[in-house]
Amino acid sequence: MASGKPNGNAAGGNGPVTFLEAIKQAMFEEMERDPAVVVIGEDVGVYGGAFKTSEGLLERFGWERVIDTPISESAIIGAACGMSYLGLRPICEMQFIDFIACCFNQLTNFVAKSHYLWNAPAPIVVRGPSGGGVHGGPFHSANPEMYFVHTPGLKVIYPSTPYDAKGLLKAAVRDNNPVLFFEHKFLYRRIKEELPAEDYTVPIGKAAVRREGRHLTILSYAAMMHTSLEAAEALAKEGIEAEVIDLRTLLPLDEETILQSVKKTNKVLVVHEDTKTGGIAGEIAAILCEKAFGDLDGPLMRVTSLDTAVPYSPPLEEYFLPNAQKIFAAAKELARY
Repeated sequence: MASGKPNGNAAGGNGPVTFLEAIKQAMFEEMERDPAVVVIGEDVGVYGGAFKTSEGLLERFGWERVIDTPISESAIIGAACGMSYLGLRPICEMQFIDFIACCFNQLTNFVAKSHYLWNAPAPIVVRGPSGGGVHGGPFHSANPEMYFVHTPGLKVIYPSTPYDAKGLLKAAVRDNNPVLFFEHKFLYRRIKEELPAEDYTVPIGKAAVRREGRHLTILSYAAMMHTSLEAAEALAKEGIEAEVIDLRTLLPLDEETILQSVKKTNKVLVVHEDTKTGGIAGEIAAILCEKAFGDLDGPLMRVTSLDTAVPYSPPLEEYFLPNAQKIFAAAKELARY
């Protein structure tokens, strides 16, 4: 890959691209557009990233802009924080998003508070593979988004399609606020989509209606968005039309789109792969109690992972995770109210 140029529409219109390729295109195009954009992380250079999301970038942009680091997430974010203060726009890769815990202090006590404390922009993107379904076990399957949704000063993105992955990552790179960008590894090579040849971004903080419906609203994001759509198809055969909304951004949350849908359907089911306690479903429930209580004709219901670590055993992981059958059963129960 001597040119370092990714495959797909943006590099010549070669048809549908994978979620992984969309990520690669976004980084390539932003580095071409803005010389202040750099990529930093473990094995992002010579190896091309653990999942090959940065493959070819080193050949195209060189060592000064594609920086391999020691195995130290705290050092990666600490260095990126300093870079951002000096005018660079670093994209930091966590080899697996689970290890973002190692730089929690830098993210929550320094990066997130920079603007509040002294009006300093901190244009940092922290991205990495997250989620289960690939038998990665308890240390390589996390969904730690809610640790950071609770942190003022950060933005948190978790897309479900190649189009959104590319457009939201480009928007994140151009944002002067620090952005955490979660990429569900189950989607990397399993879904494809045609992407525009021209430059585009997707607005941060705006949900998308993936399926129109009238009997209940299903709110989800990332890999569970596709599982929710699968369940909605099955529900339609039972005469239950579910409206399916892809949250896309968890912080800031698109309350307007959620409230509009609830006003129409009057029932809400929240589906997420994160564990139940402290998940985004609880925050959404509070918002609806405060702002749409009169629109609800039934309890807000949740389909989530179990409150335990992600099992390594494939049968146990399948039992742990939400699936279309669990969503179908919960939605059918909710529709009876």
